Amino acid sequence: MAYSHYILVCGGTACESSSSKKIYENLKAEAQALGVADEVQIVQTGCFGFCEKGPIVKVLPEDSFYVNVVPEDAHEIIAEQIVKGREVPRLLYDKNKKSTEEVSDIPFYKKQIRIVLRNCGVINPESIEEYIARDGYLALEKVLFEMTPEQIIQEIKDSGLRGRGGAGFPTGLKWEAGLKASGDVKYVVCNADEGDPGAYMDRSTIEGDPHSVLEAMTICGKAIGSHHGFIYIRAEYPLAVHRLEIAIKQATDKGLLGKNILGSGFDFDVEIRLGAGAFVCGEETALLRSIEGKRGMPTPKPPFPAQAGLWGKPTIINNVETWANVPVIITKGASWYNKIGDADSKGTKVFALTGKIANSGLVEVPMGTTLREIIFEIGGGIKNGKKFKGVQTGGPSGGIISDAELDTPIDYGALIRMGSMMGSGGMIVMDEDDCVVDIAKFYMEFCVDESCGKCSPCRIGTRQMYAILEKISRGNGTMQDLQKLEDIGSAMKACSLCALGQSAPNPTLSTLKKFHEEYLAHVQDKKCPAGKCKHLLTFFITEKCIGCGACARQCPANCISGEVKTRHVIDQTKCLKCGACERTCKFHAIEKK
Repeated sequence: MAYSHYILVCGGTACESSSSKKIYENLKAEAQALGVADEVQIVQTGCFGFCEKGPIVKVLPEDSFYVNVVPEDAHEIIAEQIVKGREVPRLLYDKNKKSTEEVSDIPFYKKQIRIVLRNCGVINPESIEEYIARDGYLALEKVLFEMTPEQIIQEIKDSGLRGRGGAGFPTGLKWEAGLKASGDVKYVVCNADEGDPGAYMDRSTIEGDPHSVLEAMTICGKAIGSHHGFIYIRAEYPLAVHRLEIAIKQATDKGLLGKNILGSGFDFDVEIRLGAGAFVCGEETALLRSIEGKRGMPTPKPPFPAQAGLWGKPTIINNVETWANVPVIITKGASWYNKIGDADSKGTKVFALTGKIANSGLVEVPMGTTLREIIFEIGGGIKNGKKFKGVQTGGPSGGIISDAELDTPIDYGALIRMGSMMGSGGMIVMDEDDCVVDIAKFYMEFCVDESCGKCSPCRIGTRQMYAILEKISRGNGTMQDLQKLEDIGSAMKACSLCALGQSAPNPTLSTLKKFHEEYLAHVQDKKCPAGKCKHLLTFFITEKCIGCGACARQCPANCISGEVKTRHVIDQTKCLKCGACERTCKFHAIEKK
């Protein structure tokens, strides 16, 4: 059936939590009620990426990009655009949109190249037919009937694709090791255990395009001689799990998974394994133990999983983003892919841009794009006109990058040289109100909780570093403590068993180096310049006070006194530094320093 219009409704987790499903249902109901159900196809897609403006509704062919849509807007969209043929200006991202302008002209999208996210926000992720309509499974057909295992691996090697899960190991070399490994039984594993605070790239990719992962894993199975794959995904990602289950059934029913795929004689099955949310299970050997039904704890390497992984058999592990690149590389060719990016890192990288940023969301940019371009052009700069302070990349394993490094092109090597890392792609922006000691303490506390405890450097080191950071944030730190942080951090990096322990000191060590003056303020002056460390704050009442007594009534410590219509005072010996008084005062008469 030919439709005059197509309406795409964001169906990612973030938008679903803001009633996008109800928007979808209301649009369907309004189209029926107004007699245009046969003229418009309404589709619930995956994430559009522009999370700051969700829920998002896009109408084709006009390319109308409606933002912050609520269920009650459904009637106007159908009545105006579908029935009367005119856009709804109040809902448009660009209220002055010209007919020639497209969504790709929006600053948030202008510098993006969507390879991994190519189908997210475009297709119904629960429809294999829509995936096939956008060249889905063409790559699988090509490798089954036109390529040898060696040719498949050479194509991946020539593309320059590196693992997007953290370390950036060349994907082709990993697959080659799997092919050369001896044994009749081999496994392919997708690591969808995305645990970095603020990161949701892999979850959104699966929610918006699950078939790309299944197709890529099957291609790898053909390349290395494997007939069985596992997707290890967090149980707390119910929508992603649901869409994977649908995709696996659809692919099996269509003969694209299972026995004798497309009549080629090649067999490949995929199973889902649910993780319980342990951060350490993002480490490949811990993940494999968890799939086997054991406690998720890292094991020493070598042997590497490509030689001895699941149940001692050769196993290839890549994360969701890495897999999502594979079908495009096979279909369009390595020479096309490796023209994107820079000399060190090829292709694109997906980042979850969050924090004190005007335009938060999923961003996919060519490798070599600068941090300044991402934060100030795509991201729209810092919220509320505040000053940029730093950006954390790589989650608890990464470091904070300062404003002096904003013009550095992002690739694997550059981030490591700056004391950070690519990681899976979390990118948390901080402003002048953020305290680096508090941030370092937050990430170290996370690592304390998530350490498996198997090796002493990580088990003891994370706790010791956290205790010192807590001591500094309370105003009890010494200069010797700063040296201890460096010494313990260096020992952890050198001696920990896995990447969790080896990288856990990065946020602390990077801030010690780049924001040393802020640490000195905490240690020597007993002050927190950002006003975050409450034990170093002093609340005082200024001459703006009119003596209304509102602050005194809200104070849990009863430490504020004063007569009506006279300036009140705070007893500093009793003050809990909770800030209730500051939040209560309508006259902004209470300040902190």
